[in-house]
Amino acid sequence: RGMDPRSTFAVWRVPPPTKPVTRKSLGHRMGGGKGPVDHYVTAVKSGRLLVELGGRCEFEEVKPFLAQVAAKLPFPAMAVSREGLQEMRREEEERKLNNQNPWTFERVVTANMLGMRKYLSPYDLRLHGRYWGKFFLRHRV
Repeated sequence: RGMDPRSTFAVWRVPPPTKPVTRKSLGHRMGGGKGPVDHYVTAVKSGRLLVELGGRCEFEEVKPFLAQVAAKLPFPAMAVSREGLQEMRREEEERKLNNQNPWTFERVVTANMLGMRKYLSPYDLRLHGRYWGKFFLRHRV
């Protein structure tokens, strides 16, 4: 609503909802199979751009209503500019390169210390343990 459609445009960078969520109606007894489709959802991975704005606008103009959109989402999100995104990626790479701790997740798992691989999923091996259930562990290098 806060965007001027004559000078700016927005592009959603997530696919449309395709995963059905079923729900039984109120007052129905248990059993009887699966309920009808209630609504559709989309799985969104952490660290992904959701909305991209373009046109004749400055970031400071659109930041307030992007912050409102981020606050309404059911997961932690933030409004970020292109420069801010590059800065975040640069800080992450710098943290990875200047890590003083020799016991990184990647080293412990590749050396199979204490038989770790028996307890890890393929996702843990691929993502280096940066996700724990549905939570993204930002501090893990």
